[in-house]
Amino acid sequence: MLVENKVAVITGAASGIGESTALRYAAEGASVVVADVDVENGQATVDEIERDGGEATFVETNVAEEDDVKGMIETAVAEYGGIDVLFNNAGIEGPLSTFAEYDVESFDQVVAVNLRGVFTGIKYGIQAMLEDGGGAIINTSSVAADSGVMGRSAYSATKAGVNGLTRVAAMEYAEDNIRVNSILPGIIETPMHHRAAEQKPDRVSRYEVSEAMTGKGQPEHIADAALFLGSKHAARVTGVTLPVDGGFLIKP
Repeated sequence: MLVENKVAVITGAASGIGESTALRYAAEGASVVVADVDVENGQATVDEIERDGGEATFVETNVAEEDDVKGMIETAVAEYGGIDVLFNNAGIEGPLSTFAEYDVESFDQVVAVNLRGVFTGIKYGIQAMLEDGGGAIINTSSVAADSGVMGRSAYSATKAGVNGLTRVAAMEYAEDNIRVNSILPGIIETPMHHRAAEQKPDRVSRYEVSEAMTGKGQPEHIADAALFLGSKHAARVTGVTLPVDGGFLIKP
């Protein structure tokens, strides 16, 4: 039980990577705060955890809204007495558009969710962890932060920003026993991936063969990495941007 008696807050936990991570943390003994804008599927994640004998609470959370993020952290403290792990995972891909045609309003929306949402998560997560002797913060970035993705300028920019926030927070709070790391997923079979495949199937097919390993990444692969980073086995790991990408970033 790698996170037994720990409290984990996971955003975007109604589906995909967040859902898989919430289930994994609960199976390993954590009490989980499931946060998402999707009430129905977020509650379904909680129900599944509880059916399996775990402990979980759903909080409707739009990470683009600072008050929602603050309330999410406050719920964890009120319900479970503190917070040990925060997984800032919620994100959106934004429209598929060339740079010159990209709508500014859409750009701002992607920034609000993917970058500002991570910033406020880290901010309020750290405040709670300082009261509780430390903890681990994990942020979902992307291989797009390093490689870029055509048609996804806002997405790529925000994920690069997530890595910057990760490094600064890790440096500033290392002496407070707060570790901050990010995960860079490659091609992962999630609802976001399926939407992209519907928009540009040929392009997605090209990306799928760009990983050195065969097969396709699954949400569970990211959940395993997030579990490691939130556990005692990563006690000396901070400021890392960890690719879980099947070799996407190393393949020529």
